[in-house]
Amino acid sequence: MKQKLCVIYNYAQHYRTGIFKLIDQTFDCDYLFGDSMGDVKKMDYSLLHGIVTETHTRRLFGGWYWQPGVVAMLRRPYSHYILLGETRALSTWVFCLLARLFYKKKKVFFWSHGWYGKETMMENVVKKFLFKLPNSGIFTYGDYARGLMIKEGFKANKLFPIHNSLAYDQQIDIRKTLVPTKIYQEHFGNEKQNLFFVGRLTPVKRLDQILDAMTICNKSGHYYNLTFIGDGTELDKLKTRSEELGLMDQVWFYGPCYDEQELSSLIYNADLCVAPGNIGLTAMHSMVFGTPCITHKDFPYQMPEFEAIEEGNTGTFFERNNVEDLALKIIEWFDKTGNNREEIRKSCMNKIDTEWNPYYQIEVLKKGLVG
Repeated sequence: MKQKLCVIYNYAQHYRTGIFKLIDQTFDCDYLFGDSMGDVKKMDYSLLHGIVTETHTRRLFGGWYWQPGVVAMLRRPYSHYILLGETRALSTWVFCLLARLFYKKKKVFFWSHGWYGKETMMENVVKKFLFKLPNSGIFTYGDYARGLMIKEGFKANKLFPIHNSLAYDQQIDIRKTLVPTKIYQEHFGNEKQNLFFVGRLTPVKRLDQILDAMTICNKSGHYYNLTFIGDGTELDKLKTRSEELGLMDQVWFYGPCYDEQELSSLIYNADLCVAPGNIGLTAMHSMVFGTPCITHKDFPYQMPEFEAIEEGNTGTFFERNNVEDLALKIIEWFDKTGNNREEIRKSCMNKIDTEWNPYYQIEVLKKGLVG
């Protein structure tokens, strides 16, 4: 059978446009996408040359869901399949079981977070069963998940860490135009080092911890500026907390920014991205423009992108939910790296350029799919 690929995903996220386009250029590929994922922006299907089918995901009991059209793809002349490995996708279970029983020559892969390290006994049992159904391999977001899966008995040669990526090509073009500016010095009226967070201001990000840590830093004579770039349900609470702590002169609520050129300059000219909750894509967005990150080191409660942080090189870690330690690590970071800003900037950019971009991902896919 001539190699032909089918990608089955719950949603075509806009930020995955780069890797989906490369898949389209590299393989003879068609796509089946679900139609909704909260407020996440959808990619432009016209950028893909393969056949794109979109179906309306049906929500079932207890968080389970069924994606129409998935099982029918087994009867079509595809030799390879990539599915998003989610335990609550009932259609994925049925697809994989039928593939095991009746379509044994077809190669089935998952693209998944894999293991987090915080699974309950029941979650572990369910995951082990589901993740052993694909007959050809699993693309995990990171090496951490791969290591956990090997400990669970999965074969190392069937696990391919694929990392993640954003709009890399656009970001690189913009990066070439960036120059140092005085945007923070002009706003705050001082030369203090600048912390920032970019993304949705939501409870899971624990952004209140940055404010509490700044108060501790102030008491020890270490003063920093902080900029929140984004909007969200926590905005009013963060403003109130800033007032209560007497930090309003040190905090800039910049608001949402959707212009990548403007946003890139804000990131490039800051000194440290602080993400007390799970850091996720924020790490990649920060590092591609040369700014290191600090987040917590309780990895079972992290997102895969924490792996882009190399201690002392592209960022640092603190003890989860410990604001005293967060404050200490911020102070230590600047004490140790304060005179090496350009070296740190290059390290951050290099990390994204070598491991966290669509070109790295397509090479992993070629290795896994083609062998």
